[in-house]
Amino acid sequence: MSLTTGRGPLSPNPAGRFSAPMPSEVVYVEPFQRRVRGVLGDRTVVDSERVLLVHRPGRPPAYAFPAADVSVVAMEPDVDAPGHVAVAWDAVDAWYEEDEQLHGHPRNPYHRIDCLRTSRRLRVEVAGTVLVDTDATIGLYETSLAPKLYAQPSSVRTDLLQQSDTTTYCPYKGTATWWTAVVGDATVADVAWSYEDPYPESEPIRGLLSFEPQRATVVTDLPA
Repeated sequence: MSLTTGRGPLSPNPAGRFSAPMPSEVVYVEPFQRRVRGVLGDRTVVDSERVLLVHRPGRPPAYAFPAADVSVVAMEPDVDAPGHVAVAWDAVDAWYEEDEQLHGHPRNPYHRIDCLRTSRRLRVEVAGTVLVDTDATIGLYETSLAPKLYAQPSSVRTDLLQQSDTTTYCPYKGTATWWTAVVGDATVADVAWSYEDPYPESEPIRGLLSFEPQRATVVTDLPA
């Protein structure tokens, strides 16, 4: 996300434009002033405070380490960060920034989430039945991604929703719980999601519901 994915400025499909042409496949490398550790079993096999963060087009950021800060696990030279090596994400059992465990990929310092109270309308229909129609919403504005509207459960026909077995993970919002709509004889899997225990930056959407436009008729007055 952010610099190199979604609609970020160095992504293949940027939302904006530069005032002068940018080289294709440009890579941005910067110092990352956090201690990063990789743990394999009961051993710390990566431990560095000299980390570089490497941003490549279309991909999440990646770490590069001085070789002396890596032991036991496989490493390979990072061509975009001379003098440093890369370690595959799945080469260790767990990654930590400081004492916080990470999941999925390194967190991006250019990624931001703003949750704003708004009067933008959210109307969702499944199988001819309206699940929500409200203008008391929270707009979630996330770097490089299209904004999304969330509604309080009290505004939603939650009697027509059942929690599914699906969960997804976002490094910036947390683990999403998904909900299936059952409307008469129609069942639409994973039509909505919520964050029941979000990360601090996403606390305003705790327990609120948002809806998947590919699985329901979702109408908003968000800008196109």
